[in-house]
Amino acid sequence: MGKLQTLTGGRMASFTGAVARRPGTAAGDRRRSGRTTALQWATRLILPAALALWLLSLRHVDLAGMRDYGLLQVLPVLFWVALGLLTLGFCLALADRRTGGGWFAGYVLGLIAVIHATPTLLYPTLRYSWAWKHVAVVDAVIRHHGEVPHADKLAIYNQWPGFFDLNAFFLQATGLRSALGYATWTPPVFNAVLLAPLLLLHRTVTRDRRLIWGAAWVYYSCSWVGQDYFAPQAFAFLLFVTMIALVMGQLPASALYRTGETRTNRWPVGRFVVVMVIAAVIISSHPLTPFMLISALVALSLPRRNRRVVLPVLAGTVVLAVLWDATVARPYLSENLNDFLGSLLKPDTNVVSGLAALGAAAPGQVVVSWVDRGLSAAVFVLAAIAFLARPWVRRTGLPLLVVAPLPLLVANAYGGEMIFRAYLFALPAASLLIAALLLERSGRPRLQVLAACPLLLALLGGLMFGYYGKESANYFTEEEVAAGRFVAATAPPGSTVVSLTSAVPGLYLRYDENPQVQLDEQDIRDRRRLVNDPVKGLEGFVKRASPTQPAYIILSRAQAADLYQRGILPGGTVQRMESALSKTPDYIPVYRSKDAVVYRYQGAKG
Repeated sequence: MGKLQTLTGGRMASFTGAVARRPGTAAGDRRRSGRTTALQWATRLILPAALALWLLSLRHVDLAGMRDYGLLQVLPVLFWVALGLLTLGFCLALADRRTGGGWFAGYVLGLIAVIHATPTLLYPTLRYSWAWKHVAVVDAVIRHHGEVPHADKLAIYNQWPGFFDLNAFFLQATGLRSALGYATWTPPVFNAVLLAPLLLLHRTVTRDRRLIWGAAWVYYSCSWVGQDYFAPQAFAFLLFVTMIALVMGQLPASALYRTGETRTNRWPVGRFVVVMVIAAVIISSHPLTPFMLISALVALSLPRRNRRVVLPVLAGTVVLAVLWDATVARPYLSENLNDFLGSLLKPDTNVVSGLAALGAAAPGQVVVSWVDRGLSAAVFVLAAIAFLARPWVRRTGLPLLVVAPLPLLVANAYGGEMIFRAYLFALPAASLLIAALLLERSGRPRLQVLAACPLLLALLGGLMFGYYGKESANYFTEEEVAAGRFVAATAPPGSTVVSLTSAVPGLYLRYDENPQVQLDEQDIRDRRRLVNDPVKGLEGFVKRASPTQPAYIILSRAQAADLYQRGILPGGTVQRMESALSKTPDYIPVYRSKDAVVYRYQGAKG
């Protein structure tokens, strides 16, 4: 008992060492009070001023001017002034120990709005082609009252349907026609909702408000991966953070940061049931997140003091995952088992698979990619420094959660995305380590916070490159949306829909009826044939077309931007294809606007 009290006192002292006021004269107290009042007024005035400037900056943005750097090159100076002012105001709030939680919440929610609501307010349509694809899956689930037949490469969603079934149920219960109406607002709403479990997670290891809210700010300043759109990954990640926060709150070490609270190291029945329900929903909604969850639980179970709490949750999660994979997900896993096993033998390839070669990419995209990598590396380096410089964090589960995704990074490439997903799942814990490094109270807390402000601005600047740098291909005009809807509405069942890339809104609106061909996914010989002669290059993909089941070829502005950014096909491929098809009588233009054209092919005329 004495040892526990000593440990508790030592830890609590490390959090509150700068709280005690030093004695001084009455005049000195009045001067400090005056400065604090001025600081409080500055904190309260900067927040609404920054948000007002942000909204004013969005009035005149030329989206057509986006090129290599996406939104970065078309947002006005006033936008960046607002973002910098918001960061300064948050730092001033951190410098004042009397700042209330409401003001911290206002600044963090303001940051979420500036980053994630900007595209929503600027764009006339839903952003990002994968979001459109997931809307199409929900529509198909409703049409078929469950499992979608003839789903082709989207059949994987039949085996992890939780997210889509939940949205289908919501639409039918509310009478809404499509998820498209609210999917547009998913990024800002998702990030705002995620704030609650993030705060809950951070409160399990400290009660210092500066660290808790500073960690939230760091998280949103560094979360550049963009897994916050209308997707099963976003839904599962939200539940992952919630579940880890509940587990961390039950660990015996967390009781040391709550005065007057006793832990029995045993789960209350109700809370354990809630945790298991969350695990079940994760397992039924996304193939990767359950493995990230199991890896995090294994890491948390390594300290012996945690095992009575973590092992029951770990065992229950493993059992549920095995049952799901052996039944509902068995077709997909059986089909891809050899690939999974083969990837285990190529750990070096898995690690570097996401670091794609940049030689063919647009010059601006090379810069964007290197900034992404630099920001990711900075997060891990700062977290490692915090581990060395702040001894108290070693006694928490945070370092274990930071390294927990790394075994999966070595085990599988996940289509080249595992390195980014590992960063995403490590970030909630890493953000508090960084906050502890930068903001833990010292003898001069105000000077310390203001010194950290340039670094917070630098992290936020890195995020803007990663999050906004590809927007010329993620943004769709109303004309492009109309082209996709035209094909979905007029193509007879069995028609083939051909596109150069996936950057087409509504491309999959009837994916269960019309097979899709994406030319940038074909092997190198087919792509070369297409570049050399667009008409002959298409022959192999449209040869089954007939008057009753024609082929539709969609060419659009966003596809041209996508090809230019990635360099997987020559940048002028869209223009060359349109020129070639317009001169070929067998390809009939059935839709044309300034941003998109659709050709119909019914077979070669004799």
